[in-house]
Amino acid sequence: MHELSSFVDESGDFGEYAKHSPYYVVTMVFHDQDIDLSRQLNNLNAALNNWGYENVAIHTEPLIRREEIYKNVEPNERRALFTKLYYFVLHSDIKYKTFLYRKIQFEDEMKLEAKMAKDFSSFLRNHREFFQNFEKIIVYYDNGQRQITRMLNAVMATELTDFEMRKVHPVNYRLFQAADLICTLTLLQQRYDENKLTRSDMLLFHSRNDLRKDFLKRIKEKEFKD
Repeated sequence: MHELSSFVDESGDFGEYAKHSPYYVVTMVFHDQDIDLSRQLNNLNAALNNWGYENVAIHTEPLIRREEIYKNVEPNERRALFTKLYYFVLHSDIKYKTFLYRKIQFEDEMKLEAKMAKDFSSFLRNHREFFQNFEKIIVYYDNGQRQITRMLNAVMATELTDFEMRKVHPVNYRLFQAADLICTLTLLQQRYDENKLTRSDMLLFHSRNDLRKDFLKRIKEKEFKD
């Protein structure tokens, strides 16, 4: 059976607009199961194991902010971890789609959820020919936010003939971590565009130009083209 895997992650929450969290981001990473990624996965896992991160899910926002397991990790090592995951994404035959929302534009979470459902439905319809190539689509999500789970089930049941939702544990799937990385890069792009890069951003990526040239520009090679 020709299957497509889709890994979904989000950044932000459905709470009211706050200055420290102005955006809500949802990313979907798509992988045709007939395409072998074992070489890319083995290279990534070998590097992470050598650095002592065996069986660890790389979570990129805490990585940048030096939080959680990264609070005592020096900038060069954190940049190396980010870069290794980034190049895994860049060298893998995958596609992604990201939706970004400015929370200040929505009166409440229901309006935001409705807008996401509309945008996701439009995306699936606009790329119907691509999705019809697959006999089954499996969506992996960690059920972190009930609104996303509800939206995915409702939209996919309407737009697709055969799909399955599976709960994912982030540590088990590097492509789920890839979706996390792309959420973070989307937020970095916004901060770059608005000239609001943080001290933590600059410490890890060295300069605005390095961030744009080394990360923000090249990741768009993997983006679904509308």
